[in-house]
Amino acid sequence: MDEIDIWRTAKILIDSHGDDASIEAAMRADRALDDGLPEAVSVWVRVMDAIEDLKRLKPRDDEAVN
Repeated sequence: MDEIDIWRTAKILIDSHGDDASIEAAMRADRALDDGLPEAVSVWVRVMDAIEDLKRLKPRDDEAVN
């Protein structure tokens, strides 16, 4: 999955699940694991990371700000 699709998926989950977006992504990763789909697990982990980045209120100490 392309990086832009990861971010789009993260935004969609935030819009539809709010504070539970990370939980929803984790459940989908668990289902992919149960189904034996390691590539899908990897995608959902990337989505979870993107969700956390989108939900952050301030940049990390090492992050450049424009």
